[in-house]
Amino acid sequence: MKKFLVITLALAITACSQPASEKEENKPYIDKPVITQAIDSISHQFPDANQELIKRGVTHAASLWRAEDGTPSEFVTFCSQKFIGAPSEKEQVFLKISAYLESLYGHFNKISLDLQKNVHEQTGPLLEIDHEFAAYSAGAHLNNDFYENKMAFLIALNFPYYTTEEKNELGGQWSSLEWAYARLGDIFSSRIPANLIQQTAKVSAQSDSYIAEYNIFMGHLLNDKNEKLFPDDMVLLSHWNLRDEIKANYANTTNGLEKQALIYQVMKRIIDQSIPAKVINSGEMDWNPATNEVFSKGTKSESTPEPDSRYQQILNNFKAFEAMDVYNPVLNTAIKRSFSAGMQIPQPEVEQLFDQFLSAPQVKAVADLIKKRLGRDLEPWDIWYDGFKARSSIAEDKLNAITQKKYPNAAAFEADMPNMLRKLGFSNEKAAFLASQITVDAARGSGHAWGASMKSEKAHLRTRIPETGMNYKGYNIAVHEFGHNVEQTISLHEVPYYMLNGVPNTAFTEALAFVFQERDLFLLDMKDTNPDKDFLKTLDIFWSVYEIMGVSMVDMKMWQWLYANPACTASQLKEAVLQISKDVWNKYYAPAFGKTDEPILAIYSHMVNSPMYLPNYAFGHLIHFQLEEYFKTHPLAPEVERIFSLGQLTPNEWMQKAVGTSLSNEPLLNAAQAAVDHFKQRD
Repeated sequence: MKKFLVITLALAITACSQPASEKEENKPYIDKPVITQAIDSISHQFPDANQELIKRGVTHAASLWRAEDGTPSEFVTFCSQKFIGAPSEKEQVFLKISAYLESLYGHFNKISLDLQKNVHEQTGPLLEIDHEFAAYSAGAHLNNDFYENKMAFLIALNFPYYTTEEKNELGGQWSSLEWAYARLGDIFSSRIPANLIQQTAKVSAQSDSYIAEYNIFMGHLLNDKNEKLFPDDMVLLSHWNLRDEIKANYANTTNGLEKQALIYQVMKRIIDQSIPAKVINSGEMDWNPATNEVFSKGTKSESTPEPDSRYQQILNNFKAFEAMDVYNPVLNTAIKRSFSAGMQIPQPEVEQLFDQFLSAPQVKAVADLIKKRLGRDLEPWDIWYDGFKARSSIAEDKLNAITQKKYPNAAAFEADMPNMLRKLGFSNEKAAFLASQITVDAARGSGHAWGASMKSEKAHLRTRIPETGMNYKGYNIAVHEFGHNVEQTISLHEVPYYMLNGVPNTAFTEALAFVFQERDLFLLDMKDTNPDKDFLKTLDIFWSVYEIMGVSMVDMKMWQWLYANPACTASQLKEAVLQISKDVWNKYYAPAFGKTDEPILAIYSHMVNSPMYLPNYAFGHLIHFQLEEYFKTHPLAPEVERIFSLGQLTPNEWMQKAVGTSLSNEPLLNAAQAAVDHFKQRD
């Protein structure tokens, strides 16, 4: 069925388990008296230097030093010799290191792109060797090499690590250079063996391959009358394309509701793994998702369900991340690393923010408005209600005809990027430059944006393009990914220092992707003249936040369950996820939908191949809304350039500098209430 490299659970556990000797070796080697001796030695040499920085640098370098790096006496000597006391020399060293790292990171990124090209792009049939190379991480040993040649210790000593909490407290007073110093210090916050980094890359590549080939042949689905509702050649990737097909059928007044119900049956079969293995990425059998029967040329055939592969992939990722915990004394779980380090917002704060939004009274008010607009009770899949968008009233066939003619292939979309940027307000020169830094590829999966890591390389936009040309779903995704690529390009080329390249976390790149995606019809020269468009846009963002926050809650609670049950099997994980998804649904969705025990929140493929990424979408929508409010009174293109050249500050510091306010639920909740009141008064 699938030709990716299979790794058994036993092998994954063996590769990821930590021998007792490794745990012993990870204990602190440099004790406090030695640290004090090193601090005193440096302070004596540089009495005018910042004593707090000396203490922080020595302490952090000591936390990374192991017996194989040298004796305690050699540690003191190293610190005394390698501390940079003169600010001018420190800046020169920093700029040199930045240039070297840009070359290293940039070329390793290029190697990864090359090794994963066949898995990510439509280059023909996949062979096992493609998956083998895609799973290889050429840069896995880089950090270890830097420990061996002592470069890591030089950086840790002179550019020490600050926690997220410390950055929030101190960052408001930092210059761009001080922020860049702190980001250099982030590189060596822990010391993880190369074999674990390689194993994580391997497991990640396997889960990517699993998801990239999880297609449903829609022309072979049967309803309860044995009728086929979808075109023979329609092939949809789970979950993205299945979700988007549900969205597209809100404009279908003939059998749209029946199609949506059929897709939802497919989703439930994927979630509980009762889906027949024969119908995954195959059009050889007809399948009735309601009865779960499969047919070969009209004759019922035996069917074996998928063997909990979805949950085995999740478990493999968990084991790979769990193996790193012992090497992160402060951020000692993948949850902490993902949120406190990755998102730079502690997980409890994220959950509290999501709970506040999901429990807000505006949820029921907006749900009642949707129910009235639909003229029926809400169904579980109405978490993806798409009727607030301008396109919701336009037949999908009409939109497909436009996009297929305009973009028959990836090259056509790439050629049109400068024109799209000019429509958004970018100057001719800036539009040409940004477009020149992005190349478009036909994706094997749903598509994604892969940024460059050095200025001499290009960002890549991957989107699925059928032989008939780019359909509207693909176009909508491509515009979203285009927004990512523009962010990636600006935040690489226009930040003050290379070490500041990027954004605080992936929610911020999602925000610009949403800004672009929101304007997809505008870019097709289809203007929205609806006087209610601002209210509708607010409600559309609100409902998207409501949906993705619930999905994110399931993802977070799944990881919490995994840490509480680390020895679980894939089957046990499946049952736990089913229950978690129903519990989250019952708490936050049942009151608005009037239905209980629905598992739909567990369908997202990100749970399989992008651990704990989903909360970034929720934050991305909140940031998106605040940006859109800001763009109402400020020109979009110049402000996009300014805002996304701020670089990697902490989320709150970035928001303050970007739009002058902190990240919050309140602006969107208040605006949603105003929109609901507007439609109530009008009716």
